[in-house]
This record gives sequence, structure tokens and C-alpha cells, in this order.
Amino acid sequence: MILATNGMKRIAFCAGALLVAAATAAAAQAPPLEWARLAERIVERMALQPGERVLLVGQPETFAPLVRALRERIARTGAVDLGVLRASGDPMPGEPGTPFVAAAAGRNRAGLAELFREVDVAIMLPLANGPAYDAMQDVLRTGRGRTVHFHWFGAHNLSSQSIPDAPGMHAVHQRAVLETDYATLRADQQAFESAARVAEVRVTTSAGTNLRFRIGDRPVTLQDGDASAARVRRTRNLIDREIELPPGAVRVAPLEATVSGTIALPASTWNGQPVRDLVLRFAEGRVVEVRAAEGAQHVEAELRAGGAGAYVFREFALGMNPLLAIPADRSWIPYYGYGAGVVRLSLGDNTELGGATGGGYVRWNFFPDATVRIGDDVWVADGRLAARRAAGANPRGGS
Repeated sequence: MILATNGMKRIAFCAGALLVAAATAAAAQAPPLEWARLAERIVERMALQPGERVLLVGQPETFAPLVRALRERIARTGAVDLGVLRASGDPMPGEPGTPFVAAAAGRNRAGLAELFREVDVAIMLPLANGPAYDAMQDVLRTGRGRTVHFHWFGAHNLSSQSIPDAPGMHAVHQRAVLETDYATLRADQQAFESAARVAEVRVTTSAGTNLRFRIGDRPVTLQDGDASAARVRRTRNLIDREIELPPGAVRVAPLEATVSGTIALPASTWNGQPVRDLVLRFAEGRVVEVRAAEGAQHVEAELRAGGAGAYVFREFALGMNPLLAIPADRSWIPYYGYGAGVVRLSLGDNTELGGATGGGYVRWNFFPDATVRIGDDVWVADGRLAARRAAGANPRGGS
């Protein structure tokens, strides 16, 4: 099945008041998690140095025990605990204040961004979407700081909707944070990047997707869970400064002129309306033909409203963490829709990835059943990751 969703980039942070409310309710009902172990792993992945300034951003209803555990462990490293802000930029109720938190009171986005220039690393806890998140994004765009995105309520179902909760979601995401082999994940991702630098990438599905592109020297973001200061000194784009936990995705904006072929979506929603058996044909990175058994006019309407950039291929992304595989009952996709072996083919603005297309419009299309080849080698077969590259296996033929 092929999934599609659309909206601005922060759709990844549960865009929409109803979804945020549902996720907040799900958080209140979440089973007890291993807060101390989760905090230990998050702080470990940041590799904090004495004197580094750390800010937490979140919601008062969500994961309060984790906030306390994080602050205790941050203090042990010799880093500076700047305090905890709500996503609105207001002080977090029930948490000890700091001079930094007091200085944030009453500031708008621009004022928060000015203050946040003092932050070395901000931990974006679940549902941290709001002015404080936006302000930190503004700081990242200047080439300063880094953020840890503690992803949690970002599952998708196989009917194209983002959902706040799913059976077993808490256990799956916790296990991925605690048990991922971070060194092997990075080696696998680096091997993928190395192969894609020198050969054409091809994505196909049984429904008719057949897309080809090259990445050339474009930045490739490896979400391997490394949130250290050393890592961000090597960054080339905004996304490199946003480190996701749990980790797993490889993301790149291909060279637009090399993108050609088709994306096929049997069932999707465009401009708020259902579309059936859609095929988008690309030439030199742009949509040049829209065909659908039903609803092509809705596709055209959404693309026109999105502006010139909406017609441009944005991004290839692939989930590579085996601990985030789609459950056997295929009831949901972990990790903001990436999962393991899940492909995302996007349209629109790719400037945060180091691409050349602006405009603000972003549309995500998820493919849990894709096959990905680099040159003659199969890296994903029908949604299943091929053998581990770090083990020296030949990926040809899949697994």
C-alpha cells in the first residue's frame, strides 16, 4: 500500500490541534516507561561537554518523569541546565525555574530566537511544536546549535493518516532508543550514501512507481542518533542539526535535473479530496503530467496552490533501523512513517536539505512496499531491508 500526506514541514510534529489533543490524551494513558534508562541514553547520545548549555522544550502533560530524569543527568555531565520551557515559550509548570527561563517570559518568536542563540543543544520532547520550536529552528538556520528530536507520537497508519498512538507503539519506540546498535546503523547508512554517490538510484513499486535519480554531491543526512557537538561541526544543512531519537532515516534532496520517471499512488488525498490511481510523471525533476482514474483536478488544484515549487521533486528518504519495522499485523508504521524499509518520496521545498527549491510547500508520500536499487544492487526489496551492509553482505537480490 502507498501512503500520502501533505502539509508544511512540521506535519512531522503532529500538525493540527485535534491530533495534538489526541496525542496528549495518549501520553496521559501511556504505560510506565523506563524513564531513567531513556534519559541516560539521550544524554549519552548528546555527548555533552562541561559548560554546554542545554534547554528542554515540551508540554506539561507529556513525559514529566523524563524531564526530571534528563535534568538530573545533564547536571552530572557538567553541562549547564538552562531549564524547561513549554512549546509556547512560557515556563514549564512544576519545574524549577532558571534565569534563562525567566528571560524567555513574554517574548515572541523573534525574541525567543535572539535568546536561544545562547543554547548549544535543545531537547525537543514529544509535542514540542510551537513558538519555542520555531525560534530554535531560526537559530539552526544561522548555523548555530543543535536539537534532539525525541520522536514518539509520530506513527502513521496504512490509510495515510498520522496517528497519535498505536498498539505497542511505546514499547517499539522505547526499544529502538535503548537497543539500537548505533555504530552498525551508522555503518549501514554510510554504505548506502557511498553507493548512491556513484550510481543511479531507482525506486519501483508494483503499483507503477518507477523513479530514477542521482544525488551527486548533495548533502546526505544520516539520522544515526549522534547528537554530539562534533557531529554538528560537520553539518551541511539544517536537517543535519536536528538529531532524531529513535534514529534510522537517510534523507537527501537529489539533483533535480536527474529525477525522471513516475510516482504511482493507488489511493491518496489531494486538496482535501480523494484521488484514485494517480500517476505523476517527472522530467528533469518536475511534474510534467498528472493522470488519475478519478480526481486529477484535485491534484492540479493542490499543486497550483502550492506554487511553482510544488511541482518539483523534493526528497528521497529511507528508514534503515531494523528495530522500527512495520508490525506483522501492518496496523501502523513507526517513526513518523519511516519504519524500516519504508521509502518517502516528497514534493516541494527542499532548502532545509541543501536543495535548490523553495516556496514552503511540502508533500510527503510514503511507500511501505517499495524496491530500491542503486545501480544493479537491491537495497530494499518490497519494503524489506536487504542484508546488513556492515556485515559485508552483498545486497544484490535483497533478503
